[in-house]
Amino acid sequence: MGANAATIRIREAGPADVPLILEFIRGLAVYEREPDAVTATEADLLRDGFGDNPYFHCLIAEHDDGKGLRPAGFAFYFFNYSTWTGRPGLYLEDLFVNVEFRGQGIGKALLARVAAIAVEKGCPRLQWEVLDWNTPAVDFYAGLGASFLDEWRNVRMTGEALEKLAALDAAGVAQ
Repeated sequence: MGANAATIRIREAGPADVPLILEFIRGLAVYEREPDAVTATEADLLRDGFGDNPYFHCLIAEHDDGKGLRPAGFAFYFFNYSTWTGRPGLYLEDLFVNVEFRGQGIGKALLARVAAIAVEKGCPRLQWEVLDWNTPAVDFYAGLGASFLDEWRNVRMTGEALEKLAALDAAGVAQ
């Protein structure tokens, strides 16, 4: 992080950060060419991230530009479980730094903190996805030593297909 190390602060997000988290999520969606894809609300994030059993965790990066700390980026993550390793893993859902703060080590600082959390929690792996056209991110991750699992394909089921499959369980077919 060089000379900028003293100007970056990483902290855990709290309930009061929910509007900011949603702003970062929307900023990432714009960057990823899906500006209308975000349907999450502040109420969703507050309910699912800050209750007794949170589904996610979030870190906020702040940058001191000499006028005080300003929000610069975020890392949004949750834990999964590897049956192969018999250990929890950490899944990084979103990593985003506002354009004006890029190139100052903030993304690296966020990713380093997430990696430290994974190590602290005994997670043998940290995993995330990156869009194939996002060459700055691909190069950034490769430069940090990340492996790309090109032989694995992401699978997702939503909407009508998800409802139709779930209906099989309700009908007793899947039992």
